[in-house]
Order: sequence, then structure tokens, then C-alpha cells
Amino acid sequence: MRVLMVTPEATPFAQTGGLGEVLSALPVELAALGVEVDVLMPKYRGINPDNFNITKSNVSIEVTLNAKNVKAGLWEHVGKNGARYGFLECDDYYDRDYLYGTPETGDYEDNAERFVFLTRAALELALQEGRHYDVFHSHDWQAALTAVYLRTLYAGEPLLRNSAAVMTIHNLGYQGIFWHLDMPLVGVGWEFFTPKHMEFHGKLNFLKSGLVFADLINTVSPGYRNEILTSEFGFGLEGILQEKKDRLSGILNGVDYSLWNPQTDLYAAQSYSAEDLTGKSVCKDELQRLAGLQLNPHKPLIAVVSRLSSQKGVDIVAEAFDSIVGNDIQLIVLGTGELQYHHIFNDLVVKYPGQVSAFLKYDYSMAHKIFAGSDMILIPSRYEPCGLNQLYALKYGAVPIVTATGGLTDTVDEFDVDPETGTGFKFFPPNAIALERAVLKAIRVYRDQPEVWKRLMIRGMNKDYSWNRSAREYLALYEKAVSERLTSIE
Repeated sequence: MRVLMVTPEATPFAQTGGLGEVLSALPVELAALGVEVDVLMPKYRGINPDNFNITKSNVSIEVTLNAKNVKAGLWEHVGKNGARYGFLECDDYYDRDYLYGTPETGDYEDNAERFVFLTRAALELALQEGRHYDVFHSHDWQAALTAVYLRTLYAGEPLLRNSAAVMTIHNLGYQGIFWHLDMPLVGVGWEFFTPKHMEFHGKLNFLKSGLVFADLINTVSPGYRNEILTSEFGFGLEGILQEKKDRLSGILNGVDYSLWNPQTDLYAAQSYSAEDLTGKSVCKDELQRLAGLQLNPHKPLIAVVSRLSSQKGVDIVAEAFDSIVGNDIQLIVLGTGELQYHHIFNDLVVKYPGQVSAFLKYDYSMAHKIFAGSDMILIPSRYEPCGLNQLYALKYGAVPIVTATGGLTDTVDEFDVDPETGTGFKFFPPNAIALERAVLKAIRVYRDQPEVWKRLMIRGMNKDYSWNRSAREYLALYEKAVSERLTSIE
């Protein structure tokens, strides 16, 4: 089995969210199962030989976009188990400070052109190298046109004829919607600009286009798979998803436990495990010091590690905090995002000195310290395709408090003292009242039943959400896609 994954990001090279971490771990696990995996992504400004073990190849790719010739080079990196990463070098498109846009001005105006080029280049690269891929696997809207091109512009290429197209939705809220006059840039005929294909309320929708042309579609948890079939979570695409629901599956994301494990975490002040939790208190003490919080091992320390956006429900935390704060808790926030939320949490730091701390940036090492030192991780997302933070939290014994939605409800079992079961606390709907009730319930157990709390932590730490399980499901998905593709062209 040979697979080419097309993606806008992959950790550690470039990342804005969970997609990057998936593209770090999944290719490696698939390669361990014997799959030949190549990954193609843009070579952004931060991906340079000084920081990463990448080498320039002799490959040169040229694509004509709306009568303009665009050229790119290719850099390569070979990862664990032989997974190969390719980086498309085109400075006009990718040599920028940010991946998709700036905080001040929003999305780059030429994002359509940037990612048309990425997807066209993926197919040109396969042809140039004479490499047959059994599956082209597209991740999110930026890579969605790969499936379109396989069945339109490149449909006559013998090398690509048998290739299956698989599309993964990491977050349906981001679709890549552009004005209709970008159709000539895409390069397929106007006959495809219809509600049945690529048109979406008079505009061009990249993600919808990929869903229409893909052989199989999956998203990143079974719960989210079911939610996106509804008008509440379908973002206008529930119709096409309902039409293809027999080709839509949910495969839960996994965790790379070589990176996220309190027994081996080099960022943690002291290692610990489900068998010996001693080091957890040392990590909490260090975290309180770093965050400028009152040093008190008995105060419940709650953390939010998140992109600061409405989807992530951080406004709900701010709304509920004045009611919760009287219960003598501490709050740490780590993340960056919309400026209004930066202001809100900065104001809470001023209002509650020694009780609230905010690191308004992306800080990988601090994230590890927060999971290691916190008592609870609060995840109040309005919707969550899968979520990784609750999986990290479980492993680190930081009990998750989550909205009962998508992958969060798939992976966190509600605590029940009698019989003693569960791994965390859930609430719904995503509003301040429900969140406050869940937090207060968790605090009561933490304070009043320390031995019950300890067993709750240990149950979570013993859960296995490793990528090996997920990779086997993806391999089965590929095999199904290839089989159905071959059957369809016989």
C-alpha cells in the first residue's frame, strides 16, 4: 500500500492546531504497519535546514495556474519508520510569517491560489516521479482539491487512474470559501460550478468540492461523524454529507505517547505514573511558581489550554469565572487567538492576582508543564471534532472537564461515585451555568473525597488512546477505498 498525504501542516514543521499533530504521528504509525507513506506540505518560512533535518532534492515542479507559470522546488525529510515528508518550496506563496493569514488583517487574499498550487503539485509530483499511489489522502480544505483533480484534469493519466481519493475532515467549520471567479484559477470547467459539485451559495467551496469527489470520507471521531450530519453542526454541508453518509466514517485521533507521557516527559519538573503519583505534586508546585500563583498544594488548579476562539468556548469560562472563583480555585490559561479574549483574560489576571495566570501565546514546553501540574483541564468547546487536550489530560492525571460533544464525549466517561466509574466530568449545553455546575462537582470530589479523586486520576491515566489503534483503522479505510475504486473501473 502506497499513500500520499496532502496537508497544509504537520508537527513539528508547522502547526496551528491538532491537524499538525495528526500528521506527525499518523504517517509514522502507518509506516510501522508496512504502508509506504509520503506527506506533501508547503515549505513555510519557519521550515529551514537550520531548524530541521531537511535536504533539497533535484525535483522541480511547474504548474500553470490561470495562464501563469508557477515553479517550485522540493525539500525532503525522512522520519521514523521511513515516513517521507516533502516540502513544496515556492516563496511567493509560502515564505510568510503566518500559515494562512495575519492576526491583524485575517486570511491572505491569495489563499485560493496558494492551495490550488499545493494540490496540483501533489499530482504533478506523482507523475514526475512515476510513482503510483494507491491512495491520495487529503486533509482539510487546503488539500481538498486533490480529489477533484484526480477525477477531472488528471482523470486521463494512466498512472493515476486506479488511485483512490480519501478525504479527512478535521474541522468542518473551516471550508475554504472563495468568490466564484476563482474557478478559472482552479482550472476545471464551469460545468462543475453547480450545487451538485463545487458551488456553495454562489461561491466556490474547496471543502465541499473535495467531499463530492472523494471516494471515502472520514472525520476524527465517531461522535463528530454523527454530529456533522445535522444542521446544528453541518455548517451548511449536512446535505452532501447525508448523501454520502454510507461513505462517511469516524476514526478517533490518537496520542503520541513518546511525546506526551508523564513518565518520560523532559519538560515536567518530576516524572510520575499511575503507579507512583508522587511527582505530580512537585509538578504542581513548579507550575504555581512559574505562573505567579499562590503556592498552595491544596487549592484546585484548573487549566485551559486552547486556541482562544468562540468555537473553543473560552468566553464561557470568562462568563462563569466570577461565580466559580469564590470556591478558592486557581486558573491558568495558555493559548492565543482572537484579541477580545486576550483582553478578557488579561483583565481577569489583574482582577484576581495570585489566583489567575494567563500565557497568551503558543508555548509547547509550557503546555507540557501545565498538563503535568494541573489538577483539572477545562475544555468548554461548543463543538469539538476530536480534541487532543482531553487525551493528554487523561494521561497526565489532570482530570478533564469537558462539553459533551464530538470527540470529547467519545473519550471522557462521566464520573459516578456509586458505582465508582468514569474518567472526568461532562456538561451540556455549552453555557456558563452548565460549566459552573460541572466545575463545582469536580471541586467537591477533589476536596471531600481525595482517595476517590486519586482513583479517578488513575483510571484516566490507564486509558490507551495510542495511534496504533487509529492507524489500523486508517489502513482498513484505505483498503476499502482501493477495493471500491478498482471495482468501479472494471
